[in-house]
Amino acid sequence: MSTETQSSTVERSTIERLRASPFLTELLSNRIAVIGLSLIVGMFLVAIYARLAYGLDAIVDTQFGANPTKVGPSSAFWFGTDGQARDIFPRVLYGAWYALKFGTATVVASTALGITAGIVAAYYGDLTDNVIMRTMDVLLSFPSLLLALALVTIFPDWLGLWRAVIALTLVYTPRFARVVRGAALKVLEDEYIEATRALGATDPRLLIRHVLPNCLAPITVQSTLNYGLAIIDIAALSFLGFGAAPGDPSWGMMLSEGVEKGLFSGAWWWSFFPGLFLALTVLGFNLLGDGMRDALDPRMRDAVD
Repeated sequence: MSTETQSSTVERSTIERLRASPFLTELLSNRIAVIGLSLIVGMFLVAIYARLAYGLDAIVDTQFGANPTKVGPSSAFWFGTDGQARDIFPRVLYGAWYALKFGTATVVASTALGITAGIVAAYYGDLTDNVIMRTMDVLLSFPSLLLALALVTIFPDWLGLWRAVIALTLVYTPRFARVVRGAALKVLEDEYIEATRALGATDPRLLIRHVLPNCLAPITVQSTLNYGLAIIDIAALSFLGFGAAPGDPSWGMMLSEGVEKGLFSGAWWWSFFPGLFLALTVLGFNLLGDGMRDALDPRMRDAVD
């Protein structure tokens, strides 16, 4: 059998397995989840287009002399211009790249740390469990945004939005740790875990090959829901002045400038369009997260049916 024939056979078998997946069937039959997925895919396409089509310097720098100042939406400037004569349309589109880039970094980092802490706490128990989970409880005892504000002030300004990413990673890690620990404790009660340990499996192999895959359902749902939360929290920190630098095409920074300088002067478009894109992005992740929860939890499917 030729290499091309083998690769086509593998591709067909992969597609067939995906089509036969009950999870995908349930997910795609959920209209709310499909709407959320469509919004997310649309925002990713917008972000990629903006990253490839626009130069960051032209978006950040003032455009006095090149564009009129404080012009409302028109055929020439779809989203109008701001006080620096910058076209708001490319800035809002580029804001999607910022939101998804830093939101992804936050979710990936907090998920990895939370999975590690939760599985280690569940597996080793006793003192290890108490130390890890009591630390997580202390972090959870603070309001998330206030804790993020306290943490973000520790890091130097030159980090920019990465300050918000680091702070929110520390804030979100306890949520993942608690979810993963609860799921891991249930998995560790199964008999096949004892059998695998009796066969001589090492701790890392047991945790990575057997415990972690059986905890992916709650991890996936939590990650999707936290994605939208990370985007809106990053925008909130930028709105309050802790994150993006002045002029950066961050939705939070644009909202801050729009409320402070544009809204009371009648320039509603400064804050309307970045707020709209922010709301649609967060809505997409929330709808998809709810749909994934329904598809992965049989009890939830029964309740919905």
